[in-house]
Amino acid sequence: MSSPVRQMKHRRLPPLPGNVKQGASPKNIHMHSLKHENHCTDGRNNSEHLSVKGYKLQSSGHSISSRSSSSSRRSSGHVKNSVELNSELVIQYLNENPDFLENYVLSHVNQERLQRWTAWKEQVRRQRHGENLNGEIIPDRKATLSKWKASMHSKKWSLLQELTRDIHTHSNKAQVLAELANCIATATSADGHNLYLVDDPQQQLLYQKPNNNNNKSELVSSIIGSPRLSSTLAGYVASTAETVRTGDILADDRFPDGLAVGGEKCQSVMGLPVIKGDGTLTGVIELYRNVGGGIFTLEDEEVAISMVMWADICMEYVEMYNCMTRQRKLNDFLLAVTKSIFQDIVSMDTVIMKIMNYAKKLVNADRASLFLLDTTTNELYARIFDTGKVDENVPSKEIRFPMDKGVAGHVASTGEVLNIADAYTDRRFNREVDMQTGYRTKSILCMPIYIRGSIIGVVQMVNKLNGTFTKSDEESFETFAIYCGLALHHAKLYEKIRRSEQKYRVALEVLSYHSQSSDDEFQVVKSMRVPDKIANITHYHFSPWAVTGMEKPVYVLYMFRDLFGQIVRYDMDSLVRFTLTVRKNYRNVPYHNWDHAFSVAHAMYTVVKSSKHRFTPQECLALFVACLCHDLDHRGKTNAFMVKSASPLAAIYSTSTMEHHHFNQTVTILQNEGHNIFKYLSPEDYKRMLSDIRSCILATDLALFFGNKAKLKDIADRNELVWEDYEHRRLVHTIVMTGCDLVASAKPWKMQLDTVKYIFEEFYQQGDEEKAKSITPLAMMDREKKHELPQLEVGFLVGICLPCYDLMTQVLPETKPMQDGALANMKKWKQLAEKPREEVEKDLRIHSSDRRHSLIQYGEHTDDDSSDSSDKNEETQEREGIATDGDTETRSVNSESPSKNDADDERESIADSVHEKYDEENVTMGD
Repeated sequence: MSSPVRQMKHRRLPPLPGNVKQGASPKNIHMHSLKHENHCTDGRNNSEHLSVKGYKLQSSGHSISSRSSSSSRRSSGHVKNSVELNSELVIQYLNENPDFLENYVLSHVNQERLQRWTAWKEQVRRQRHGENLNGEIIPDRKATLSKWKASMHSKKWSLLQELTRDIHTHSNKAQVLAELANCIATATSADGHNLYLVDDPQQQLLYQKPNNNNNKSELVSSIIGSPRLSSTLAGYVASTAETVRTGDILADDRFPDGLAVGGEKCQSVMGLPVIKGDGTLTGVIELYRNVGGGIFTLEDEEVAISMVMWADICMEYVEMYNCMTRQRKLNDFLLAVTKSIFQDIVSMDTVIMKIMNYAKKLVNADRASLFLLDTTTNELYARIFDTGKVDENVPSKEIRFPMDKGVAGHVASTGEVLNIADAYTDRRFNREVDMQTGYRTKSILCMPIYIRGSIIGVVQMVNKLNGTFTKSDEESFETFAIYCGLALHHAKLYEKIRRSEQKYRVALEVLSYHSQSSDDEFQVVKSMRVPDKIANITHYHFSPWAVTGMEKPVYVLYMFRDLFGQIVRYDMDSLVRFTLTVRKNYRNVPYHNWDHAFSVAHAMYTVVKSSKHRFTPQECLALFVACLCHDLDHRGKTNAFMVKSASPLAAIYSTSTMEHHHFNQTVTILQNEGHNIFKYLSPEDYKRMLSDIRSCILATDLALFFGNKAKLKDIADRNELVWEDYEHRRLVHTIVMTGCDLVASAKPWKMQLDTVKYIFEEFYQQGDEEKAKSITPLAMMDREKKHELPQLEVGFLVGICLPCYDLMTQVLPETKPMQDGALANMKKWKQLAEKPREEVEKDLRIHSSDRRHSLIQYGEHTDDDSSDSSDKNEETQEREGIATDGDTETRSVNSESPSKNDADDERESIADSVHEKYDEENVTMGD
């Protein structure tokens, strides 16, 4: 490799004006300007010239002659001789005048250039001796320019490597760029540097200077002005986004104001724009050298540009890393907020306090305020205040102000997000809050809280601890505000639910008091003697409607004692209260009332007493209690009507609506104090008891009858009924429950006729309501079609009652009287259906003076010879003939198969094990 001076050997130097005189000392030679010019930047020929301008060159004893010369004379008569120099003459002169060379180097060559020369010379020496940098012998080879630059710039890249290793310690781009500017200044041997950042929202240039207070490596910003103002070099670079390099800043007309900061002693300046990959200007770096420090060269510019290009990649990585870090921290933060707020909602005040605490941590604010919106008065109010100082005047009551006043009011009115750097210079700032609290507000970040598109409040961050609130703070807080809205809305709902729960408890207490039997009723029944024997009570033709209202509870006690007195332990007082409360919870509807419940319970008593079943004592108890409670709180409407009318019960129970309600009413009564007739059962037996009662009550839904009948009939027809199999016994339970529920159809004719009148009166009332709602009722519920009732009853007996009693007789032959009673009634209905319309309506009319209803409710038991079931073969043939009639119509029931049942909130006190047992049906039962 040849030296740069030797490379000049074959280059032509420009003419040297002046005379060359002999005998001159080197000290007398003064070279005014010796500069290394590079014209790559302006597109001119890349050539190097060494020129000595306007002075005579003298040498002791020697005269420097030129191969060619030219002279020019000025009008003043002064003559200057021009001597053409070449590299050989210059080398010869410098070799003969080492003192001149030394003085020139010390005065005009900077330290960085000297270090470069030294490194180059050492490299040349090693290459000449065949050694590498580690002293190892290597083959002689020609050094390349890239290797030379690598050696020269090793120190520069080591600075970048060190900055790369430390990049994770810098939390923002200002610190990264400050370190970068320092590296570039070191690499280019600059005497100083300035860093300016562009403030995106306000388009201001911010001068970044180190803050040496408290030994902290922080940066302090000061506004310089708009980057469009290009009177300074920084403004020019920011506005043009071009690199600028000037040898004399004061003589450059492009920058009349010179440097924006400092620059009193500087001469050569270089300005570098820092531009992102998307073309956005991030900042400007100024590098300067003072007078006597030399000028920046093209090589300096290339080094600086390459480092800035690295900075672009570095900044992108830093921003991506910081963004991911912020997002991870935000996600962790929001997860902690969600866990804390939604898992521990005690009151609205608790939620507000947690929101304020988390909000402060999120944006590193000193204080937080949460104002809720009162839509009735259009005011913002706050009753909880964030304070960390003992001597601060905290209001003892809530603060209220109009929603159009102050920063919070402006945000609540417009929905605009406000980021205010200086609160007291903003006309929207309301100083009254500071006056009341004694706190000084500086910077504010205020954001609305939405829920379902409506503003419900405003959260306000006050005084960021390190500077002002940033755009990143706004974005993070905007996400947090969504969680605030959900938390506040959830807290409001929780408070409403809690208040509703308290109201519900009060209402339940009142209703429980009025729905329970009174002490007077209890004392009256308890004082009545339970007979040892009641005549004909186990007879299938016994009329339960002939038992008076006062006697029915006593008859229940009698049947209970007769069935379970010797095998089940029970408390008589609890049984009396339970029976009287059950009676009280039946509504005064035409048919599904206490009399009907008593008749069904009596039918079950008869079946249990007379048939040779293999039910366990506990199952018998469940069957009897289920019959007594199977229509509790019946409203006289079908399940289908409850669903179509959008009844609250239908919203809770989507299938078997009323039956589920009847069961839950049963559990409610059992939970009343002094009413639990099963309190002596073990926990396991108690769970089984509730399960059996529930199954039995649900079986009274005729929509379930057909499936139960098909399963049991298939088992019975194949003679595979196993009484030891609980599932087989359960199927028998369901069919027996249906048979007992329909017992009126198996009673003697006069009882059957009277009960049907009141059944259809209940149907007609429902039909009237449907007509009032413009709904066409079924024929059996349309009182205008009363004449069709006999035919409807024939269809009902053939389609439901007789198949049920046939199956009961097949499984329990002792229940055949129920089958016979239904056959006899079918014959009567067939005869009535053949009568003219007028006679049918007359026979079915209920007169106010008709005492039959009184007989049903309060009359005495009478024998009814109309129950004669002679000539049964003829009746069987008639039944089979009617059963084949395709137009046969039965009493309709809701046969839909909706989805799972919803949970009944009233049964929250049921044992956990019962909850688990019925979890699949989502029915919650009581403990």
